[in-house]
Amino acid sequence: MRMKNSIEKIKALDERAMEIATKRQRNLTKPAGSLGTLEDVSIKIAGISGNPTPKIKNKVIITMAGDHGITEAGVSAYPRDVTAQMIYNFLNGGAAINVLARHVGARVVVVDMGVAANFSHKSLILMDKKIGYGTANMTKGPAMSYEDAVRAIDAGIEVFKLEAEKGMDIVGVGDMGIGNTTASSAIVAVITGEEVEKVTGRGTGIDDAGLEKKVKAIEEAIRVNKPNKKDVIDVLAKVGGFEIGGMAGVILAAASHRIPVVIDGFISGAAAVIAYEQQPAAKDYMIAAHRSVERGHSVILDYIGLKPLLDLDMRLGEGTGAALGISIVEAACKILNEMATFEEAGVSEKA
Repeated sequence: MRMKNSIEKIKALDERAMEIATKRQRNLTKPAGSLGTLEDVSIKIAGISGNPTPKIKNKVIITMAGDHGITEAGVSAYPRDVTAQMIYNFLNGGAAINVLARHVGARVVVVDMGVAANFSHKSLILMDKKIGYGTANMTKGPAMSYEDAVRAIDAGIEVFKLEAEKGMDIVGVGDMGIGNTTASSAIVAVITGEEVEKVTGRGTGIDDAGLEKKVKAIEEAIRVNKPNKKDVIDVLAKVGGFEIGGMAGVILAAASHRIPVVIDGFISGAAAVIAYEQQPAAKDYMIAAHRSVERGHSVILDYIGLKPLLDLDMRLGEGTGAALGISIVEAACKILNEMATFEEAGVSEKA
């Protein structure tokens, strides 16, 4: 029900707010278009929020975590235990996402969507939405049930709403889960129709033999489960992950509440594909933070039609790219709001 309601509430961008923002951009003390993408982003945020002079103050990064049964097939350079260990690192403020979130002034929310461990750590930033203790090995059957795929998306919607009540002008989505590049590659291959080899990268840093094993595992999972590309929930259930469903829920909820959502890298990109397939209008509320080194990420960006803000050879996840993307969006809005017009500054306009 949450998913259906969110999808139905997603509307087109506010054209009037965008027109006013565009007019102001043209009157700022600079040649029109000289700030390129910064101008485009500020106008898009005006359309998303319905405010021709949008401000970015309350910044949130939601990092969703889950384990994957496919790690049994040896598709990762790291053991599954690392997922839970990194959660503790997040909670203690020592991970890359903590550093970059502090840098841009965003609060981090960590969500246990399906980690194969219980957490005794008492933390205000940890939310328990566990669907299960990791997905099943998708080379032997569905990663999860259809019902659990829906529950994962609904949980993401609920997390968003709880955080939005605290104040939110922008949200970034990030991930943590050993094995999740494998699930993401499977999702992207099924939905876009690209060959598995073309959308599968090295993830945590596997060697050539590991990459070959990973490709074969994905191909086997698709062969065994036969996911229906016309039913994106079926795809998520058969070859996806709990945290991927959760991020898709956040994206849909953000769009339904007219909040810009900054997509991180490959894993959150796979979640964006899930959301886009459910409601194409959600695309207008997405901002691609960067282009990941993972080869499948470019396929995702082209498929949805998103232009990344940055290209820094990153592939960490966690929401690290989203944090940097949020800083760019904030800068774009400050240009729109704080820069003087030709009339205000007493500067002669173009002849």
